Formats: sequence, C-alpha cells, structure tokens
Amino acid sequence: MTVRRRHVTRGTTAAVPAAVPCATPPRARLVARLVAIVFLAAGGLVVGLLPGVAARPAYAHAYLLESTPVDGQVLSSPPAEVRLRFDEAVSLGRRSIQLLDPTGKELAIGAAEYADGKADTARASLPRDLAEGTYVVSWRVTSVDSHVVSGAFSFSVGHPSATAAPVEQDTGRVVPVVAAVGRAVAYLGVALALGGGVFVAGLWPGGRDDRRGRRVVWSGFAALAAGTAVVLLAQGPYADGRPLTAVFDPGLLGATLSTRLGHALLARLVLVVVLGVVFLIGVGRPSPVTGSEPADSETARAETTPAVPADSETTLPVTTLPVTTRAEPAGVARRTVLPAVAVVGAIAMTLTWTLADHAQSGAQIWLAVPATSLHLLAMVLWLGGLVTLAVCVLAPAGRRDPALLSLEPALPRFSRLALLCFTVIAVTGLYLSWRQVGTWGALGATGFGRLLLGKLAVVLGVLALASGARRFVHRRDRAGRAPRDLGAAVRRLRRSVAGEVVLGVVVVSITAVLVDTAPARTSYAPPVDTTVPFPAAVNASGPYGGLRGGSIQVKIEPARPGGNTADIYLTGRDGRLVPVPEISGALESRDRAVPALPVKVTAAEPGHYVAGSMSVPYPGEWALRLDIRVSDFDETRVRVPFTAH
Repeated sequence: MTVRRRHVTRGTTAAVPAAVPCATPPRARLVARLVAIVFLAAGGLVVGLLPGVAARPAYAHAYLLESTPVDGQVLSSPPAEVRLRFDEAVSLGRRSIQLLDPTGKELAIGAAEYADGKADTARASLPRDLAEGTYVVSWRVTSVDSHVVSGAFSFSVGHPSATAAPVEQDTGRVVPVVAAVGRAVAYLGVALALGGGVFVAGLWPGGRDDRRGRRVVWSGFAALAAGTAVVLLAQGPYADGRPLTAVFDPGLLGATLSTRLGHALLARLVLVVVLGVVFLIGVGRPSPVTGSEPADSETARAETTPAVPADSETTLPVTTLPVTTRAEPAGVARRTVLPAVAVVGAIAMTLTWTLADHAQSGAQIWLAVPATSLHLLAMVLWLGGLVTLAVCVLAPAGRRDPALLSLEPALPRFSRLALLCFTVIAVTGLYLSWRQVGTWGALGATGFGRLLLGKLAVVLGVLALASGARRFVHRRDRAGRAPRDLGAAVRRLRRSVAGEVVLGVVVVSITAVLVDTAPARTSYAPPVDTTVPFPAAVNASGPYGGLRGGSIQVKIEPARPGGNTADIYLTGRDGRLVPVPEISGALESRDRAVPALPVKVTAAEPGHYVAGSMSVPYPGEWALRLDIRVSDFDETRVRVPFTAH
C-alpha cells in the first residue's frame, strides 16, 4: 500500500511506503539492555582503574602526628597504653588498634577509645605482663572524608627481638573494589534519576507519556538505592579491615550508621523514596495513546506524518505531530509544591555526597562544599539527560519517528541546559582541581593527578562530540527547517549522542575512583635532594683524602610519613664517588623531644649508600644524622635536615 500526501511547502506529492513491522526487540527489552550496558561498563572501568591506583603508596588525609611509644623506641618496662594523635578527627572501629607480639600473634588489649575526649587522639590499654622483645602496633581509622587510613609502628621492651612481627595492613582489595563499584552505580543512578527526571518531566513535553524515558528514570532510582546499600554494607568491613563475608555483621553495620558517612547514606536512601514518590505523582500514568500504542497503528501514523524528501530543505509542520491527551492532576500542588520538593530533594541528595567526601577536609571547606555540590549537580543533570536522550534516539518508537519529531521540542532545551552544565562543571572543576592538587608537579607524580588528567581528556572528547550535536540542533531549530539530508543528519546525531554517553560513563567511573584516592595536595611531596660540604676538619687521608673539599649528597623519597628511601653519595673534590670504611645513620626530630631512631645504611656501590627502610613516624622537621668513619681513628658526623610533609 502506498499513501500519497501533498507536500506542504512545494506542492508536490511524495510516496510514503507503508510502515514495515519493526524487526528490533521490544522497546522495554531494548531500553533495559542499553541501561544495563551503561552500568556494566561503569563497573568494569572502576574494577580496572582502582587496583592500578591503589597499588601505589597512598597517603590519605588523616596523618599520624605522634605516637606513644615512638616508632622504634626501646623501653625498659612495658608501657601502660598506646596513644595515637592525628592531624584531624578520626572515627574508631572495633579493630582500630591491634598489638602483635614478636611471633606475629595478636594479643588481647583494651578497646580503642578517644583519649581525654579528643576526637583526634586514640588510645588503647596494654597488658602489664609484656615479655621482652619487639612488638608491632597496627592501627586503622577513618578520616572525616570517609577514607580509611592505616599504618603500623614498633617498639621494644628490654631489647629488640631478632625479627619483628609481620603486619598485614590490608585484608585484600575485594572490599574496596566492591565499595568503589557501589559508588559508581550510585553516581550513575543519581544521574539517571535526577537528570533523567528533569529531561522527562521538564524538557520533553511528550516525555511523561513515553515509557522509554520513564523506564530510564526508574532504573536510575533502583540503581541509586542498590549502589547506596552496597556502599553502606561494605563500609563496615572496609573500615575494620575485615573480609567481604562480614558485610552483614550487625555490629559493623551499627558502627557505620553511627558515623558521618552512615548518616549521609541513610539520608540518601530516604531521599530516594521521597523523590521517587514525587516523580510518580508528577508524571502520573502514561496515556493510552502513546503509552501502549499497538503495532498496527503504523499505517495510521504514516497518514498523519509527512514525508521528508532527502534532496530538499523542508519545513517541518508542527500540526502533524500526534496530539496526546492526559488526565492532568488538578491543583496548585502539581505546579508549585512538587517542583519545590523536587528541587530541595535534589540539593539534599547532592549534599549526601559532598558532606562526606574530599570537600570536608583541607582548606576552604566553606567554599569547597557548595562548589562540589554544584559540580556534582551539573554533572548529574547533563549525564542523566544525555543517557535518557540517547535511549530515546537509539531506540526510537519503531520506525514511525525517523526524523525524531517527538523529541524535537526537547533537543534545543537540552542543548542549552547542557551548555550551562558544562560551564558550571568547568568553573567549579578548575577551583576543585587547584584545591586538591596544589602544584603542577603533583599532576604527573600522583595517582590522583593522573586520574584527573585522564578525566580532563575525556571531558574534552565529550565537548568535541557535543559540538556536532549542537550543530544539528541549531540547523534544525533555525526557522523550523531541517537539514537537506535529514536521514544522514539524524544518523550523525545518534552516533554523537552514543559517543557522549560512552565518554560520560568513563567520566563517572573515573570520578568513583577519584573519591577513593587521596588528593594530590596531601599525597605529594617534592623529593628531598640536598648537598652539604664534607667537613673540612676531618683528617681524611690515604684513599679517603679525596673527600676533603668534597660533598655529601642525600636524596630522600617520598619524604612523607611512613617508609622512605635515602640515597647517600660521597663525592670527592674531583667529582668521583669515594667509599668509606663505615657509615651509619639515625633519624632525629628537630621539633619534638623524641629519641633518635636508628637507620640501617648499606653500600649499594663504592661511594653510594642506601637507607632502604627509613621509617618517618609523622610529619614535621627531621634530620638524617650520618656518622661517617674515614679511618680507624677518625669519624665525622653530618646532619641533613628535611621536612616530611
């Protein structure tokens, strides 16, 4: 059957083939597949990215400022307690402080608690009958931005034992990866729920009657609830250093719910229910005209939809769009109260992230929280609307809408919203990058900086693809005229939107890993490279005479609390390395009254010596003391100052 329609602008006739039954899967199944692909891709990227970042040394926000006993201290009698003081408030768990004896066996000690009511100081009482030997204290706390921070130090009673107990700082990467995947799913879920909801209910006049957009939004609410529940259950084992099998431990769940993060996650679940009810009331039920249109109505639709010649510039008649009828709920509540509740709920939803992440630590918290909230909200509106648009563009309603006429009113509106969102993302992202990175050197030297550079590259790719979609919208929106080759333009739009969705998923995945990575500002310290002259008063003769007038170069990396490596070069006045009979070292604190900590120095090559296990207990001003013997009777002492950040 062929239907002939008179063209509106040119007065010619064009043959419109009768509709052919759609060979693609049913719309519900296709929408579900597209959404599932988005979530699986995000989860896979997180699993791939997180181990690579976590494999490198990470220094989170809460630093151990001092400990009692001091790392490496030798005591004449057992201490009564272990005390740890951090640079910020921390949350304690049931296993925040552990004590291991010289054989590696965990000993029973008092429960970790706050000392003197101070949230930045933890203590635990120790047994009074500790035998002689070296003991290891392992600690694990949660900082204010929900990062889990762990470390260990040792002390000896009487005399050091031959071997210290090994400490396993982590029970594995399964729990952190599960938590990161949960965060990625929650990020995508909030984007589809809020951004998709704005697109369906606010930008697309026919969106309330289209089941495709509604399915995307409801899948977002479901994913948001599921991802939040996963993070809530995984946080307890993550903070306590337990395996994944402990996710349903009531004690761990109760401990999580008593923290700032637990409060935020619980509030997020409540907001999912509230906003879901608002969306359900706001969009109502789809009308029978578009909500459940039979497949055999293609012919009738063809009679009301004009053909668009491929070789002509054509005016798109608005009057040919199908008219839908809805039973709109009456009253002012739908027009004012529901939007107000939705706006307040969306803002509160973003705060459940920003009040428990990087924005809560560091400088300018008063500005970081609103900036991070705006950054997240802009990302949510853009990505959620984009995925909803992509689903409707890639899975159109059969073949009866080849020119995307039903989406035409939403395209220019979403284009303007996306431009506004990207402006907000750029401005807030620039500030947040400066706040969390600090220096140019930290971009390439830290996992956080490298992830941030990767995210920037992906965002630039999104902008390049978005420019093509905007050209399509502008050409189509100008005087109501479509491009000459409308079919090719629509295909380009579909490819552009699909590419934006793929890159958007990459951005969300990188963001989920970034929030689990210590910011570069706190994890980066420039390596120490200091050269001091060799003492002129030393009587270096014979093969060591070249040291007179020479120098001592010391390189320390990473110059942070924890394990460090010091390379020591003894250079003669002729620039050559000069070996010495013996060299020993010790760490001395320049701003605290703590005993010197011995440092083992070994020869790597003649004139080059290495301290491969130099442990710096806490940040501050330190000095590496070197005792250099140049003969059987002559020895000199040199101090090389440095700062541990």
